[in-house]
Formats: sequence, C-alpha cells, structure tokens
Amino acid sequence: LMGFSQWLSLTFIFHAFLSLPISSEPSLSPEVLPQMPVNFLELAKRPEVFDWMVGIRRKIHENPELGFQEFETSKLIRAELDQMGIPYKYPVAETGVVGYIGTGSPPFVAIRADMDALAMQESVEWEHKSKVPGKMHACGHDAHVTMLLGAAKILQDHRHEIQGTVVLVFQPGEEGHGGAKKMLDDGVLENVDAIFGIHVSASHPIGAVASRPGPLLAGSGFFEAVISGKGGHAAIPQHTIDPILAASNVIVSLQHLVSREADPLDSQVVTVAKFQGGGAFNVIPDSVTIGGTFRAFSKESFLHLRQRIEEVITKQASVQRCNATVTFNNNDQPFFPVTVNNKDMHVHFQKVAGDILGTQNVLEMQPLMGSEDFSFFAEVIPGYFFFLGMKNETQGRFGSAHSPYFRVNEDVLPYGAALHASLATTYIQEKQSKPNPPKGSSHDELNERIEDELILEGVVENPGIKSDEGELMIAEKKGIDES
Repeated sequence: LMGFSQWLSLTFIFHAFLSLPISSEPSLSPEVLPQMPVNFLELAKRPEVFDWMVGIRRKIHENPELGFQEFETSKLIRAELDQMGIPYKYPVAETGVVGYIGTGSPPFVAIRADMDALAMQESVEWEHKSKVPGKMHACGHDAHVTMLLGAAKILQDHRHEIQGTVVLVFQPGEEGHGGAKKMLDDGVLENVDAIFGIHVSASHPIGAVASRPGPLLAGSGFFEAVISGKGGHAAIPQHTIDPILAASNVIVSLQHLVSREADPLDSQVVTVAKFQGGGAFNVIPDSVTIGGTFRAFSKESFLHLRQRIEEVITKQASVQRCNATVTFNNNDQPFFPVTVNNKDMHVHFQKVAGDILGTQNVLEMQPLMGSEDFSFFAEVIPGYFFFLGMKNETQGRFGSAHSPYFRVNEDVLPYGAALHASLATTYIQEKQSKPNPPKGSSHDELNERIEDELILEGVVENPGIKSDEGELMIAEKKGIDES
C-alpha cells in the first residue's frame, strides 16, 4: 500500500494535467482506433523523430552507468521530459523517473524501460563507443530508454486523445539489482491496471516481435560458498585438508541436481561460474570460493533447488573434511521471480502488434532460461514482456546480450516507440469501452483501504467515506500532528 503522503504528492502531479490546454480534437472513435498503431509507426519513422532518437541512444551509449548510478542517464531523461512538457516524479528508487501523460485519471497503464549498463569493456570499434572504461551498454538498455522517450513524444502529441493516463517507468538497476522491486516499494504501480515491457533481440528479424502467454523467462538466484580446509605445501598433501579437491567434488555433485533429480520436462539450470582459490603452483590454499546461479520456471522447483544446493555444498565439503558456508541473494541482489505474461494481455499484444507489423511478424517463442526483474511488476499487476527483433543480415552479426560485441540496430527504435505508444493507448481505449466494474472493483478496494487507514489513524469511526474526502482528512490530521 502506498503511503498516503506519497499518494497526496502524486495527486498534486495529476493536478498539473488540469492546467494543460484542452484540445478541440475529439477522443478516438472506434473507427479511428484500428489505424492508430500504424499511424504511430509512421510518426516514429519520420526523419526528425528518428534522428532525434538515434542521437539520444548514442549519448546514453557513450556514457554507460551501472545499477543505481544512472545519474546522468536520469538527468538526460528528465531534460527530454521537461522539453516535452511531461510531468514526472524523481527520484524514484534512487535514480528512477516516472512520467505521466493523459488525463491524470483512470485507467492507468504503464510502459517500462530499464536504464543500467554492464561492467564490461566494449569491443565494438565505432564512433560512439563507450567512453567509460570497463562499462558498456551490452544489453540494449540504451535503446530501451530511447524507445520509451520516443513513445513519450508520440503520446504527448496525442495527449488530448488519451482518455486515461500512461505511466512512463524509467527503471534503474535491472542487471541483478532488482530495481523493479525497489520501484514497487516506492509505489510506482499503485492504481496502475497493467504494464508492458520491451527487450531488443538479435535472434529475431527487424520488424518482428516474439513472446508467449504464461511463463516466458525463468526465476533466478545467486549463490556463493566458501569452502575452508587447511593449507600447506603441495609436496606434502597429507598434512593439508585440500579445499580445491572438495570444491571440485561439490561442483560435479551440483550438476546432478538437474540431470538426476529434476523432472526432464521441468526446465532447471544450475551453473557454477566462479571459482577462486590459491595463488601459487605449489601451495594448497586454506579456502576456496565458488559461486553461480540457479534457475527454474516454478516457485516450487526454485525453492527446492535452493535447498538442495546448500545441502550438496555443505555435505560434500564435509566428506572431504572441509567446512562450507553458503550465502544466497541479499537485499541488493534479490531473487528474481518467474516472468509470467498475462494471457488476456497476450491477446491484446497480438492484435496491436499484428496491426503494426502484420500478423506474420508476430511470433510465438519458447520460454528462455534468462531472467528479468520485470517479473516483480508482473507479480503485482497484469504484465506483458516481449522481444523486439533487430537482426538484419546485411548489417553483419549482432553479438548476443552481455557480450562485449553486442550492437544495436538503430532501425529498431521507431518500432519500439510505436509499439509502446500503441499498446498503452489501445489498452486504455479498451478499458474505457468496458462497462463500469461492479462492487468489489479496484476503486472500491481503494476506498476500503483508505477507510482502514482512517480508522487506524483515529480520523473517522464510520465507514463509507469517499477517497478524496479521506485524503483531505488525513492531510489535515497530519498537518495538525506535525505542527
């Protein structure tokens, strides 16, 4: 539940919408709606819009920033939103930005882009190569931010036709830091009905998209273990307790968790990717550190893997007379849930993407063992995540994500901007066309939560108070308390 002070500040932001000039253009009619996605793509492909997006993407690419350090990226985003006259909240989850376009009233739909780079050296030689040693946008987040800003430009030009509110979520810290969870903790999705997310992909051709309903990406976690023995000279191993040998047995045994304990039809992965120990050819070290990742497509399988990883490491180490301590994700690197696409939103996505790209370019894909912290959003409200193709054989090979040779085909930018804008506006239009929800709707639940808060605060004793009245009473009470 969002704190009432946050809610009240958000209300003030929404009042900013009321001061905007009112367009004489009518709202979108059912006849106009089917053409809107195609029109958005045409707008995004205009030279002045495309060149602007390319410029933004290259600026971000030259100055990559790691998770929760995206200060310059955030500054650039806010400058562009200011230029467009789009109100926003900042900071959210340290460096995040959340913008608002439309009426400031329901229905609310969110579109999200991640902002952070990776700690790796870029190996692609080109004019706009990373200027920061050891940091690179090797996962396309520079393109994601750019496409969301492109969508913002399109939506702001059509803001008077939007009969609801589009929430622009510029998210920090996706690469293992769980920035989405921190944004949720800051209440960015309160009252939001649905959220969409995009990821560029070199596996699919330019002009195509790929996704699926249900589980799309695996849940994932990290583990690290310190295996301690007794060091000594390599020539007299009988006087030592060798942690390297123990760690080797641990690693082999961990591979049996999937090959011999998991259902072959239940996809799981355990990978040891870190092994540190020793610094000389003839000295057995006192300890060895290993670490890795584990992934699964169900919460049950994920928790079972976690339990068995700890058991295997500690017990195998003890067989070799060593001690082992195992640690898993901490608050800075939380477990990522399974990314699950809402089935109704999949139908919506297929329709909108088909209108823009042609139904032959809307592909259904198999689940991937990769993970995404978009999953935190999709756990709370209906979410939909999809991949946007950018492969073009005439432009050579595009390195895979998290590769120092990763490249972005900038021709993909208009497609992402148009899809963001179209998915959001058509979702709002469809929500508006449905009859008012019955008692027990999210609005009623909202009022009930306010009533509960008022009763806890001692402001009222009787139920039935309306949300705006409750807000005012809480604000007045807090003002009295603070004085």
